[in-house]
Parts: sequence; C-alpha cells; structure tokens
Amino acid sequence: MRRRTLDLLLSWLGVLLTVGLLVAGSLLTWGYQFANSSVHSQLAAQSIYFPAKGSPSLASPKIRPYLDPYAGQQLLTGRQAEVWADHYIAVHLTEIGGGKTYAQVSAASMADPTNTKLSSEVQTLFRGETLRGLLLNAYAFWTFGQIAMWSAVGAFVAAALMLLLTVLGFLHYRREDPREVI
Repeated sequence: MRRRTLDLLLSWLGVLLTVGLLVAGSLLTWGYQFANSSVHSQLAAQSIYFPAKGSPSLASPKIRPYLDPYAGQQLLTGRQAEVWADHYIAVHLTEIGGGKTYAQVSAASMADPTNTKLSSEVQTLFRGETLRGLLLNAYAFWTFGQIAMWSAVGAFVAAALMLLLTVLGFLHYRREDPREVI
C-alpha cells in the first residue's frame, strides 16, 4: 500500500469521525437542553419556595446547612429538588412518623383502625413520600441532563481535535511522494 493512499484513507476516516462527533455533541446538547427545560418548567409550575433566611423552618441543624444557600429562592433545578427532598421533606417526615417509615406507620394503623391520629400520620407520610419521590425523579432527570452536557463538551472537544488531526492528515497527504510504499 502506498503511503499517500494510507494518508488519504485515514484523513477521510478523520472527516467521518469529526462529523460523527459533531452529530453526537449536537444530540447531547439537545438532550441537556430538553432535560433542563423539562425539569425547570415542571418545578416552576409547583411554585415551591425555600424559606427565607432566618425563618423558623430553617432552625433545625438537620435542615439549615443544606437549605441556607437557597433561602428565599424558588425551587427550579434538580440540585434544589434533591436538597428539598432529602433535607427538608425527609427531616419532617422522620419527625411525623417518629423515625418510622410509611410502611411501618401504615401497618400500625391497619392494626389499630380506630386510631385517627395514626391514620392521619399515614396520609401525611404517604403524601410526603410521594412528593419526595417526585422531586428525586426530577433530580435524577436533571442529573442525566448534566451528564449529557459534559458529554457534549467532550464530544465537541474531541471533534475539534479530530478536525485538527484530519487537516494535518490531508496536508501530509499532499507532501508525500506518490511512489513511496510502506
């Protein structure tokens, strides 16, 4: 095989790889934007706001360090949804159930159906765990969007590098002696 033929083949392979990486980067960027806008619009519709700084809701040391950075803000991102779910709702649910899970409190309520306080706790825990789960799903979807964004950056950087190598390959092709055999 001649050296120029190899250079030409590798250079055209570089063109194909560059195009493939640009397409991948574009699709990953679209995925990132879709995930972010979906999470943002779904969370914005819920109109959840973090308590203001100094609020009694932030008094607990189990809550304050996590929620203080977002004090007074509307919950709009996956990271905020995770903080709200794991460090606000979860803390309150633990207090309501006395450390017991929804399943444990529900089982106790079924064993004592006349206990209205227990029945009320079951409903509150069910609603709280449901909201917590929905917020954690928003966080997971948002996280996939973040992964897509960084993957897109990687794809575009790799495409730029491949483009540079491809241009160098074509330049090398033009300088090679057509008769040289490898």
